[in-house]
Amino acid sequence: MLGFLKGDPKKKLQKQYEAKLAKALDAQRNGDLRTHGTLMEEAEKIYAEIQRLSSQEK
Repeated sequence: MLGFLKGDPKKKLQKQYEAKLAKALDAQRNGDLRTHGTLMEEAEKIYAEIQRLSSQEK
């Protein structure tokens, strides 16, 4: 009934994705490649979820 008050889950995931990428970039710049790899893997999972939501909208 109040669906217009709900947030867009895709926007929330997009913000999480961008934050993970920023953290991964910082880790890479600091030479922590293990953390960089972990963060990039998490970012890829979030991106896959964004793609899944986008394909369901069509």
